[in-house]
Amino acid sequence: MNTQRNEQAYRPHQQQDVGFIDELPRKGGKGFVSIVGAGPGDPDLLTMAAHKRIQSADIVVYDRLVSQSILDLISASTLRFYVGKRCGMPSLNQESINEILKDCGQKGYRAVRLKGGDPFVFGRGGEEALALKSANIPFEVIPGITAALGCSSSALIPLTHRKVARSVTLVTGNVVSGALPAWSSLIAQGQTLVCYMGLEKSREIQTGLLDSGLSPNTPVAIIGKGCSPEQEVYTFELSQLNQIADQLRGLSLL
Repeated sequence: MNTQRNEQAYRPHQQQDVGFIDELPRKGGKGFVSIVGAGPGDPDLLTMAAHKRIQSADIVVYDRLVSQSILDLISASTLRFYVGKRCGMPSLNQESINEILKDCGQKGYRAVRLKGGDPFVFGRGGEEALALKSANIPFEVIPGITAALGCSSSALIPLTHRKVARSVTLVTGNVVSGALPAWSSLIAQGQTLVCYMGLEKSREIQTGLLDSGLSPNTPVAIIGKGCSPEQEVYTFELSQLNQIADQLRGLSLL
């Protein structure tokens, strides 16, 4: 593999030209794609399987949510390709990413699709798995610790607790239709609600929950930069949600 090409392909957190896939020569043997969850960012929280796949890959296709400390585990000889995939940031569309993965497999490469958190929790890993299956490309899915579990534990906030919270619901503040969930169905007594990508929708979330009958005094937490040395935890009441969220920036879990 061309070293110069490899160095050009690795420009962390910058859009890459999808055309580079067309320039890759075919390898002998059958390709294989691993859809790998990178967890919340701390390399110590990777599964052993994820660590092995990352270090043995020919190509790693990664997201904006994958931390630099995890990218540092990738071999210097591995071709890296950045595809974005963070809300509000430039990125390739999902169809283009699917084509990259299929091309890698069809040309005989061991490819890792490296995704923040868990591939099957708000990660669109299911769409990539379906694309690979439809193209008859061998693949596997390696789970990762999703933000709701990793960040809550790191912040010492249990999602379930005897006699307090008996169930957990995970939602996202950004859904395909552009509409927020029906909040009235998410406020059952004894239930913890976790919202991914909720900061920008804080006003709508607050209004929806209050209008659905949730008490203004309901405890709320925002975890920023979870599972990292820079982790920040803010605790307050639902009535303060929009006011506090307006002062925060970056990736946060609500």
